[in-house]
Amino acid sequence: MMPIRIAALPLLLLSAALLGASAHAAELFPLRDVRLGPSPFLEAQATDLHYLMALEPDRLAAPFLREAGLAPKQPSYGNWESSGLDGHMGGHYLSALALMFASTGDPEVKRRLDDFVAELKRAQQANAEGDTQGELRGYLGGIPGGRAAWRDIAAGKLHADNFSVNGKWVPWYNLHKLFAGLRDAWRYAGNEDARTMLVALSDWALRLTGHLGDEQMQAMLKSEHGGMNEVLADVYQMTGERKYLDLALRFSDRRILQPLEQGQDRLTGLHANTQIPKVIGFERIAALSSDPATRRDMAHAAEFFWQTVVDNRTVAIGGNSVKEHFHDEHDFSPMLEEVEGPETCNTYNMLKLTGMLFAASDKALYADYYERALYNHILASQRPDSGGFVYFTPMRPNGYRVYSQVDQAMWCCVGSGIESHAKYGEFIYAHEGSGKEAALFVNLFIPSTLDWKARGVRITQANTFPDEASTHITVDEVGASAHFVLKIRYPAWVAAGKLGLRVNGKPVRIDARPGRYVSIERTWRKGDRVDVDLPMTTRLEQMPDKSKYYAVLHGPIVLAAKTNPFPTEHLNFLADDTRMGHVPSGQVCPLDAAPTFVADGTDFIKRFKPVPGKPLTFTAPAGLVRGGTGAAAEFIPFFRLHDSRYVVYWPQSTPGDYARERVQVAAREAERLALDARTVDQVAPGEQQPEVDHQFKGEGAEMGVDKGRHWRRAKEWFSYQLSDPKREAKLLSLTFAGADAGKRVDLVVNGERVADITLAADAAQPFTTQDVDLPPELVQRAGGRLEVKLVAHEGATMAPLYGMRLMR
Repeated sequence: MMPIRIAALPLLLLSAALLGASAHAAELFPLRDVRLGPSPFLEAQATDLHYLMALEPDRLAAPFLREAGLAPKQPSYGNWESSGLDGHMGGHYLSALALMFASTGDPEVKRRLDDFVAELKRAQQANAEGDTQGELRGYLGGIPGGRAAWRDIAAGKLHADNFSVNGKWVPWYNLHKLFAGLRDAWRYAGNEDARTMLVALSDWALRLTGHLGDEQMQAMLKSEHGGMNEVLADVYQMTGERKYLDLALRFSDRRILQPLEQGQDRLTGLHANTQIPKVIGFERIAALSSDPATRRDMAHAAEFFWQTVVDNRTVAIGGNSVKEHFHDEHDFSPMLEEVEGPETCNTYNMLKLTGMLFAASDKALYADYYERALYNHILASQRPDSGGFVYFTPMRPNGYRVYSQVDQAMWCCVGSGIESHAKYGEFIYAHEGSGKEAALFVNLFIPSTLDWKARGVRITQANTFPDEASTHITVDEVGASAHFVLKIRYPAWVAAGKLGLRVNGKPVRIDARPGRYVSIERTWRKGDRVDVDLPMTTRLEQMPDKSKYYAVLHGPIVLAAKTNPFPTEHLNFLADDTRMGHVPSGQVCPLDAAPTFVADGTDFIKRFKPVPGKPLTFTAPAGLVRGGTGAAAEFIPFFRLHDSRYVVYWPQSTPGDYARERVQVAAREAERLALDARTVDQVAPGEQQPEVDHQFKGEGAEMGVDKGRHWRRAKEWFSYQLSDPKREAKLLSLTFAGADAGKRVDLVVNGERVADITLAADAAQPFTTQDVDLPPELVQRAGGRLEVKLVAHEGATMAPLYGMRLMR
């Protein structure tokens, strides 16, 4: 994306007593005051409502009842809801119902929400009644065996790593969804029981963590914990009780906070969506704290994080990360090589942070990013008509996406997805000031009606944007306070001097520049109309690392082309219920088969032509696109492209270099794809999801990142469960650092010592591979499952493991 320079800071309606005076204090309107008009967003909201209502509340409540010792009315859902993250969807479900009720006023949604809260209340009460020591008073959760784990923690028995606490898969991340769901049920739907339950749950967390010293607390925060600091700060705002803000501060991970406070980007290699909610919490605490140093430092940390992620780590659709992790910001090759591209949850959380930062600074640059990510990633992540949500959006040419099914997939991006499409009205408008200094912001050009109750003003925004480059704002009602400033965003994608503005048909002189707001101050009357012309241009946007890959945009809209590299293939775009069903599993198309822009420069973009009768559809000039789709390529909005392979980022080459570069790419791809073809199963050591998927265990285990690559080692041992369903494995291929040459490690498979490995003496190479043959009889006896254990040799320091492949 183009660099976005910002100034900083918070969201939500905050009382003056808690927030204090501020030079800027924009407020987003409550969702209940905004109603969507006909648009792709209204269609997406309706599709989401259908999906939401198809979920079975009793199945979502089952983990909470089970863990409270009560009989569930129905069995739990499968997938992530029955493999350690049980209950996380219930929290998202509460939030989604609350947001959908606020956005639509649908009484059936409200009934569902109230009934679900009542079931959770039964579970919370049962936990308290069944606890003779009083340790679980207020506790509520679906974590399998969670109550015993929390008792151990309360007794000071704590061990945590990057994805577990006391052997439980990211339990605070799981609980955060419930905390947030209860908060939202009260905030957006007025359920008082939810508020009471949230305060009781927060008091339980206070008592539990009161047994932990600061070092233990920070050790526990190694494990992903969602936005616990944010939601506890919200409880402080709700109650005015300082103890909750203090706990929010204790839930703030200093390993992330301190570098960001100093303006240092140390994000490479980190699990991306673990960090974004932490930063949302930093910004929330900054908004609420009365301590000037805390406000300054945490606000700066949030501002810097947003800026470095958006400027340096974000692709054209507004998303970030590969295989859930931040890669080297100077090398986006993983973005083009892997099928696990930007994760939708990341953008869901980046939009939360963006809203907070906008509200303190009222800068249009935040709205520019918000618009980009909303249209091109969030809206694009929902399957039209049938519903379903995307986890990974590949940027690899000829990639494709898979979508969840309502009764099967229970991924994190399904949970955030049912929320995202229920709250499209939240950022369209904002306001600040009072009296004649009051201002109304129009941030997004989404058809909608705003009821500004405080001033008795109702306005309607109507358009067919982005198909037509204009919007029309009509004043439907005015109250006694009809004098205010209307601030309309001058998008960064509209050229200087090109935005057009008329009030009641009369042109308005515009002094503002792109990336700012145009201000119209007047006493408004019923029937006043503002017409805004938003001329768009078609342009290229280079990959952030300045490699020769380009995305095509028209205005804020990313354009992509459908591709069909394997005409006889039959892809299933609906994910199944398997553990890795969220990852596209079809044939990987070699990069040398990607359609390519072939031209001496990049001014060819000026010769793209619109297709008559097809809104936002373009064709490239003859001879530009070679390979793949060739001259037949139509460039359409990515948010309208579904159930197909596609290209978002196009390689660019000159006529003289094209053939040579294709040969080079083909050679690299052949080697890579041949390795993948020989691989039965593989683990990325030290990466959260792959290790969870392969049932990581260990004693004295630790992980880290070196030069952007993750590693895992242990003082005693660690192990993974690898799958070999056809019993065809022949060897294990293990990757170590060349600098660790000479170190030794013992390899045990299914309890049998297979090898005593001495690392090859090749320190000149950054990484070295050790291949170990597997005894055929062991593979046949294994029944398709191999427990691979690395054991420290005679107490020596184990060399870090960087990769593990089970090979044919």
